Amino acid sequence: MARKKLKWSDMRPSEKRDHVIYLIGQILKWLFVGSMCIFTLYPVVYTLLGSFKTNAELTLGGNFLPENWQFNNYVYAFQKLDFGKYFLNSVVLALLTVVFTLITSSMAAYVISRRDFVGKKLISTAYLLSMFISVGSVALYPLYTLMSRLGLTKNMVGLALMLTGGQAANIFMISGFINGVPKDLDEAATIDGAGPFRIFWQIIVPAIKPILGVIALFAFRQAWNEFVTAQVFTMANPGLKTLSVAVANLRYSANAAAEWHIMTAGASIALLPILLGLSGRKPPVHCRIDGRCSQGLNQHIHERSLFCLCIDMRSPKSRPIHGA
Repeated sequence: MARKKLKWSDMRPSEKRDHVIYLIGQILKWLFVGSMCIFTLYPVVYTLLGSFKTNAELTLGGNFLPENWQFNNYVYAFQKLDFGKYFLNSVVLALLTVVFTLITSSMAAYVISRRDFVGKKLISTAYLLSMFISVGSVALYPLYTLMSRLGLTKNMVGLALMLTGGQAANIFMISGFINGVPKDLDEAATIDGAGPFRIFWQIIVPAIKPILGVIALFAFRQAWNEFVTAQVFTMANPGLKTLSVAVANLRYSANAAAEWHIMTAGASIALLPILLGLSGRKPPVHCRIDGRCSQGLNQHIHERSLFCLCIDMRSPKSRPIHGA
């Protein structure tokens, strides 16, 4: 039965005091949330609106909204400054970095979590210490020299490999997820004839998809926003410039005073992945613990786990012990 709300005049002094404290807390909470939203969204909104203004409106100040919407800023950025090519370079770089990051960090985490070998504790300690050591731009020269000797300075693969380094934090996050996967699944797969790589690909990877998605997002963001490494890497190959480098170069060009409207247009183009990421959400995936897998698949379910896996462990060299 719903509790009847008391009037202010019917409240006791202690209830009035608690009610006032509650109201003050709510007001402070929403003031904090509102201020954070303003400080976070205002630069984005200002950049988007500034991309449709003239340079005079941006440099001299004026109305918050453009007086005349200048869509030609984007036309000029794509046609004259070749921002379309730089945008494609950023997309290729970000995707390559995501792929390399997921492959290297997940495999390294699997080896550290599931395999025993000589020097395992030493390697884990070295990874842990590397999280607290920041070499910054000091490593740019040796990395660029290495990529040059390998012949990888003329394409995006070399730059993606440079951005893939320093995976200690990712490895430890993935290791935590792998440690939560019951080892009974590994043992059952081994009995069915699966090797380490097959166990990793068909058992571990499906179970750690949430953390892989998070790491992929971070890797994409890092590669998309990277400036210093991309600037150094593309100095000898201007055709490999990324969008962030192209936009920043406008600030230091000979016409810097007349390029603010183009800079905001380029920055707005760089916001596209964020806007696309916020607009798309996948529905949750449900797993029937008591269901049957497809024909020819063995179902391995751990009673205390929060997931179920339907794994095809049959191969020409293995003999299924569970009826298929």
